Amino acid sequence: MKRAAFLAGVATIAAATIGGGQQQEPPASVFVRPLASLLVPGTGQLLAHQDRGAVYLAAEVYLVSRFLQLDHEAMTLAQRYQNLAFDVARRAFGPTRRDTIFEYYEQMERFAESGRYDADPGPAFVPDSNPQTYNGAVWLLARRTFWQDPNVPPDPTSPQYWRALQFYQTRAVGPNFEWSWRDHSLEHEVFRDFIKRSDNGFRRAQNQIGLLLANHVLSAVDALISARLSAAAGRGAQVQTMIGPGRGARLQVCLSF
Repeated sequence: MKRAAFLAGVATIAAATIGGGQQQEPPASVFVRPLASLLVPGTGQLLAHQDRGAVYLAAEVYLVSRFLQLDHEAMTLAQRYQNLAFDVARRAFGPTRRDTIFEYYEQMERFAESGRYDADPGPAFVPDSNPQTYNGAVWLLARRTFWQDPNVPPDPTSPQYWRALQFYQTRAVGPNFEWSWRDHSLEHEVFRDFIKRSDNGFRRAQNQIGLLLANHVLSAVDALISARLSAAAGRGAQVQTMIGPGRGARLQVCLSF
């Protein structure tokens, strides 16, 4: 009887020793709050009855509403400069509206005129040679790139001439997208202002996305640290950051008793 009791005691001590030597896995609940905060900032803190979760949640609502506001303003301004471009600079060349990529409107901002795609009214194809227009500037770049002398055309059947012509045809503005701000300098300035403000609006909206991601990550890290400290201490714990005048920033860990 005594021998059986002794063996039972030895087995109990051995089991306790083996169990203490193994690293216990953290409970699944430790990761619930961080994941909740990663999805919706502040929810991990609110699940732990921590008031600062409302701060993360309020920041999320503000940043989302700010992003939507900036994006809507930028889209409105983009619609305005597109409408102005078609009504003033493009309508005479293409009565049917066709929208295209943003780089096209950037060139409308830089050049007062697109120039003619084909400057010859006959069957021959002749690029616009006026460098003050967009198409003329493209043709000048093509000649400088492929011709030995941009001012002396090679044989029209030579590879140099055809490479320059292909370069021009793939980059020049076609007949359906030609434009001219001639006699509309005031509208051109308004167009430039709309583009600048729209571009700034989209850039500021993108900055809000960065702040939104930072809010998600910060809330998740906060919830993870608090959950791990609570699990390690066996009681409620939370991490607080304190910023005060003349004291700088402090990190404070609070345990519940």
